Order: sequence, then structure tokens, then C-alpha cells
Amino acid sequence: MSKSLSAYKFIAPFLIIFCFISLQSTSAQDSLQYAAESHFKNIRQLTFGGDNAEAYFSFDGKWLVFQKTYAKEGIPCDQIYVGKIPESANEKFEPRLVSTGKGRTTCGAFLKDNKHVVFASTHLASEACPPVPDRAKYGNKYIWPLYPEYDIFVSNMDGKITKQLTDNPGYDAEATISPDGKTMLFTSTRDGDIDLYTMDLKSGKTKRITNQLGYDGGAWFSPDGKKIIWRASRPQTESEIKEYKDLLKENLVAPTQMEVWIANADGSQAKQVSKLGQANWAPAYMPDSKTIIFASNHEYKRGFPFNLYTMNEDGSDLKKISRDKGFDAFPMFSTDGKKVVFCSNRNNGGTRDTNIFVADWVD
Repeated sequence: MSKSLSAYKFIAPFLIIFCFISLQSTSAQDSLQYAAESHFKNIRQLTFGGDNAEAYFSFDGKWLVFQKTYAKEGIPCDQIYVGKIPESANEKFEPRLVSTGKGRTTCGAFLKDNKHVVFASTHLASEACPPVPDRAKYGNKYIWPLYPEYDIFVSNMDGKITKQLTDNPGYDAEATISPDGKTMLFTSTRDGDIDLYTMDLKSGKTKRITNQLGYDGGAWFSPDGKKIIWRASRPQTESEIKEYKDLLKENLVAPTQMEVWIANADGSQAKQVSKLGQANWAPAYMPDSKTIIFASNHEYKRGFPFNLYTMNEDGSDLKKISRDKGFDAFPMFSTDGKKVVFCSNRNNGGTRDTNIFVADWVD
């Protein structure tokens, strides 16, 4: 969800504060798996160093697509990579670049053929990374940019862009694909707000499917293709609405208050699921197309940690799944429901690195 532009676009301000207040130790608190994480088995860390985020399975469950920033490796802002998931302990995870290496990219997802990925990129506007907003200008409020230079592209596994899917003024990003492979679900500001749209991949026909004021993004289809799930903000008071609209005029949004929403695949019967407060985001349906997994910091007034939780479609039966003291987010299940991938600060030696982890899921 979603999410969004990168793990650190959402979590960085919280973690920076956390790191200054209380850096994790390199031994006592670092762990691949915590004792209470009973739903994870055979957990494996796939990346080591940098900011690796939004890792999502191919439809056949053999590959991951993700975004990466790592200045030490000459990657100053997010680029899109794919990598084959190791099948044995001796096999390495060896990702390769599939975006252009220019501009900034976000939110990769596989097409149904498992041979192409979609992602958003600013490379047509500039080869340089777009500037990061000066938070001091906004009272050090946590904000993220909605770069209007983002458009959505298709690339093959060799990194060749084969198609441009959007070419509109404003932000087009956060794309995911329906289970039948026919429809793209994405976020856009083309009509003046931050809304969800669908695109028929064959005809290119688009349809706006959300219309309430506020940010709507990080959306996914349910495994059965009948529903969608996403994160949303809903400013209510006069001051909240003014702040939201003022930031939007500058292609910015402050996503510190978000809840999980669901709807039918066409956007009808939209309803809010979580009512937890703070930031509830990166939601996805579990394999049964009924249960929801998501990331949240609702337990912690200070804004961290973020952990993974599950709940029913009516918000009931909330369960805490992960236990890292910094950041667990971006959960996604393989199509067969046997594996889960997520991104975390765990086992990072007390650094701010975010890495990718894959595990067998135990009910």
C-alpha cells in the first residue's frame, strides 16, 4: 500500500526519531524471528543492507519484485528489482534491476504472465532523483510527495520498458494487477483528489472508483478478484480539510491518520474496516479472501513500532502477528497461500536498514 512510494517514505520520520531516542542493540534485540511469531516458520532474510521495500510475489510464486535505495551501491533513490526466490538453503537471492536506473520509481507488481512488471517512474521528466520536500517548511510535519512526474510503465524481466500505461498530468502510481490479469488498480490525482482508478489493460479504458475526500492508495484485489482493499485518510474537521487541500495543491500529503477500507472490485459498497487510530496501512487480503493482514502503529502513541496484524472484514478478531521493535510492513501472501513476504528492520545490526523476509505461513 501501499504502499506507496517506499518504506521510508512512510516510516522514515518515525524511525529517525526512534533511532535518535533509543538505537536497537546489535545483539539483544535483533532477531530473524521473535518467540511470539507463531505464524512464521522457516523464515529467511533475502536482502542485507539499504532500504528494500514493497516486495511482492509473482503470480506463480517464484519471483519477487521490490524497490530499493542504497547509496553505498550507487542507488540514491528507489529503483525496481526482481529476484528469484531461493528454493534451497544454498541458493542465493540475486536480484536484478528492471527499471531504468534513472529518476525515482515506486510500487512494482507482476503481470499475470510472470514475465513483465508494472511500476511508476519519473525518469521521463529527469534522470535525477526528484527533490525531497523540506519538512521544516511545514512545521516538521510528516509529509510525503506525490510527484506529478510519476507515470506507470511495463518492463520485461531484462529491464526493457515495453509499454507506457499512463500519460496524464499529475501523480499516477501504486499499481497492482487483478487475479485474472486483465485489470490494473492504481492511485492518481488526475481529477483533483487522491483516488483509486481501474484500467482495462487491453483497451486502456480507465474508471475512477473512489470519490470521498482524502488519500486513497496502496490498493490490492482480493485473491478471488471480487473485492479490493486499500488504505485511506478521511479529513473531517474544517482544519483537517484545509490542511489536506493545502498540501495537495503542493503535491503533498500527510499520511499519519489512515485506516483500512474495502469495497467491491468496482468500488461500490465501500466501507471502513479498521477504526484504530494513527496509521493503519499496507493492507492485503489473506488467501481466503475474507481475512485481512495489515501494518499498524496504533498501539504506540509515539508512532512506532509498526507491526503486522490480522482482522476480519468487520474489524473484529484483531490479532498481532509480528513483534519487531522497529518496523514490520508490506505483507503479501503467495497465490497458493503457503508463503508470506514482508519487509522489516529486524536483524539489521542496529542500523536503519529495511530488508526483505520470506517465511512459510502457519495457521
